[in-house]
Amino acid sequence: MKRYIQYEPFNIYLFDTGTWQHPVHKHSYFEIIFIRSGSGLHVINDNTVRYTAGDVFLLGPEDYHYFEIREHTTFCYIRFTEVYINAPALPSVPDWQRTIAFILHSPYQCNGTIVTETDEKEQLDRLLTVLLYEYDNRHDSSYELIMNSIMKAMLGMLARNMVRQNLQERKKAKNSRLIEDIMLYISQHIYEPDALRIERLVEKFNFSPGYLGIFFKKETGETLQQYILHYKLKMIESRLLASEMTISQITHEFGFTDGSHLNKLFKKHFGVAPGEYRAMRLSNKAKAEKT
Repeated sequence: MKRYIQYEPFNIYLFDTGTWQHPVHKHSYFEIIFIRSGSGLHVINDNTVRYTAGDVFLLGPEDYHYFEIREHTTFCYIRFTEVYINAPALPSVPDWQRTIAFILHSPYQCNGTIVTETDEKEQLDRLLTVLLYEYDNRHDSSYELIMNSIMKAMLGMLARNMVRQNLQERKKAKNSRLIEDIMLYISQHIYEPDALRIERLVEKFNFSPGYLGIFFKKETGETLQQYILHYKLKMIESRLLASEMTISQITHEFGFTDGSHLNKLFKKHFGVAPGEYRAMRLSNKAKAEKT
């Protein structure tokens, strides 16, 4: 499968077409796709969804996709790498970095448009219009400050919509806010094992110890501990593939008692130990980039 490579930390690509020219492909970067006009089908990881004006899609490096255009379409791609995400120019406060991690590495990325509400689509389109203007005039000294502020606002809105989207299919309306709060709390404390103990969670959300697990599984389809483990393993996978952190550093960051504990859990989920997984995936990536 073809993989598109980008060496710039950030760029924007705006174009319109009536015929999709690209094969099914992956990327070396993250990609936010705005549909500014037109309609058709978007095939993401073998799942086919309809698209229309105002839809927004988020793809990571391992997602593969292509479009089937039914009506002449205007696309706007915002493409950025891990280098851009970690740049000093972006906000470095803890809550913001956790929001970024939630957006880009959530194991529950939606298959269709992230944004469904008309008002939200219109707000994002206004921000995108300003961003495009600033990008076209990026020789101006204030460009970087304005661009990063707009990106922060857009990513924040996408995070809000992703949480809503992830929950809509699995919970009743009256419980949505509570499940959202639990998921956000988990994402904000994923590096703090003590904060995710059942005793802390029931105290935080005013549940009885027995009912919290029942409630969470009923509303999401999986147990609370499964959700926490899958979320943590997805974050660890990202560290292995997108950073140079050692296994020991990753073990410490996520609060594991020792490396053998992490190895056991990771191997059970992915079939191989973390070090082997990193070597295998990076080797496959290098081979793909040569073809």
